[in-house]
Amino acid sequence: MVVQRQSYQSGHTPKCLVVVDDSAEWDRAVRYAGRWATRAGGRIVTLHVIETEDQNQQWLGVADLMRAEAQEDANAALDQAATLLFAIGAMAPERVVREGDPTTQILATIEHDSDIALLVLAANSGADGPGPLVTHVTKTIGAFPIPLVIVPGDLADADIDALS
Repeated sequence: MVVQRQSYQSGHTPKCLVVVDDSAEWDRAVRYAGRWATRAGGRIVTLHVIETEDQNQQWLGVADLMRAEAQEDANAALDQAATLLFAIGAMAPERVVREGDPTTQILATIEHDSDIALLVLAANSGADGPGPLVTHVTKTIGAFPIPLVIVPGDLADADIDALS
């Protein structure tokens, strides 16, 4: 079910969803989102997805430790994103940590918050391609409920500032 976007309705504020992951270029997406929010008067939702695998029950204790470590890593990554946003003058972001398939969790986050009006991702500029998340999301973009901005991973801060 697709929830009607309410981003620009009275009493609502448009939000930009930005994924903070372990890619080398995630900060490019965060910078773009921060500049967009500052100029548009919007808010930012930072999302970190912990990718989970089926856990064997005999290793449940190990799985719990791995989950706790992944949660700590997620919070550290979101702290870094918040620091970057603060440095460019953006408001403190909303923080979301989800577990599962990244594309599924991005869609679930969008579905959960009807004020999210834009998804920002950063693409790797290297020979390996844009990265697994960008590759997968672009294959399904026609079914996304909101626009997607893909920021090239090799853009300098000044270039991002000029574009956002």
